[in-house]
Amino acid sequence: MKKSMILLSAAAALMLALSACGNDSASKNADMNAHDGMTDAEMGAMNHASPGEIPAGLKPAGHPAFKVGDKATLLADHMPGMKGAAATIAGAYETTAYAVSYTPTTGGAKVSGHKWVVQEEIKDAGDKPYKPGDGVVLMAGHMKGMKGAAATIDTAEQTTVYSVDYDPMTGGARVTDHRWVTESELEAPK
Repeated sequence: MKKSMILLSAAAALMLALSACGNDSASKNADMNAHDGMTDAEMGAMNHASPGEIPAGLKPAGHPAFKVGDKATLLADHMPGMKGAAATIAGAYETTAYAVSYTPTTGGAKVSGHKWVVQEEIKDAGDKPYKPGDGVVLMAGHMKGMKGAAATIDTAEQTTVYSVDYDPMTGGARVTDHRWVTESELEAPK
């Protein structure tokens, strides 16, 4: 009885870690490079779900390819169980999306190529987009130690970004309001 309770607890802890947003996992996929070498604890600290907290100044997209409520298939591989999952569009916004590299304020290894932070999640950003190589301070809380971290812009893309709800392919709890995926990381369901 005690052994089965331990196994059940371990399985539940693993499912929680896998279902927590892990904006990039340790695979060789380009979308996943930001989390190569991360520990399971670091992966579990990721939190791309932020219901009700749209960044100030972020404007809804006028004519997005995917509208709120539309179904889509995720091509993004930001976290375990994401790629191939069926998703529902929760929000669509026009902005500049950035891949960034930063060292967490909580210590630990540098995170490279984190996708995505939007213009409105950068301290004192204003309206002018940043360029690769620019230094910024992050206001996003996608991962533990991200908010307040000094970062370098790796890439910049004027695009529509989406927040999505989906059930991970790996099982576990439904992810709601995952931020962010770009239009190129979605496709219409087949």
